[in-house]
Amino acid sequence: MRNITKILFILAVAAVALTSCNDNDTYADQLERERNAINDFIKNKKIKVISEAEFYAKDSVTDTAANEYVYFGNTGIYMQIVNKGCGEKIKRGETARVLCRYDEYNIMDNPDTIQTSNNLLYYQAIVDKMTVTNTSGTFSGYFDSSSSVMQSSYASSGSGTAVPSGWLMPFAFINVGRPATETEEVAKVKLIVPSTQGQANASASVYPCFYVITYQRGR
Repeated sequence: MRNITKILFILAVAAVALTSCNDNDTYADQLERERNAINDFIKNKKIKVISEAEFYAKDSVTDTAANEYVYFGNTGIYMQIVNKGCGEKIKRGETARVLCRYDEYNIMDNPDTIQTSNNLLYYQAIVDKMTVTNTSGTFSGYFDSSSSVMQSSYASSGSGTAVPSGWLMPFAFINVGRPATETEEVAKVKLIVPSTQGQANASASVYPCFYVITYQRGR
């Protein structure tokens, strides 16, 4: 009986210690885990990271054959431009309707399993629609409808209709048009988005996401 009591006491102390550790988990600790998860993802996916200087020197393109991603130090975002797209960029002072198809992966939880997507068969009739404005080179946007998969997935987390900052960053580099011939393609990018630039749930729980997104100009 004495041994059983001793074991129960040790287990109780261990439980208190674990709870104390969780209580002492700081935002800095969470950010460090996030950075480690991103670094592991980059290593496991054999991503070649290039600097902004290299990116601009190559006319703002990334070599997909080498699996290049450009790293933007001011936001922590990594981007690969798979296709710059047909048409034109959203001009300064212009507001445009943009249609998106996307896949989202939680890098912290399971980087190989889709977390949300409007490419799934169930959502084939739904395209996420955004209204995007270019104000002196700074892009802002909101989802047009509650039928948006991204909005409906995270609106309860407080995101409302706002487009995640990470989704807006590519507009400085891609064209947003509508294919007029069989050879023309819509813009497509791959993004590693840290929590500070992501959707509301990622921001609140501090986890990074990987995205594959296409952008097409709406009517």
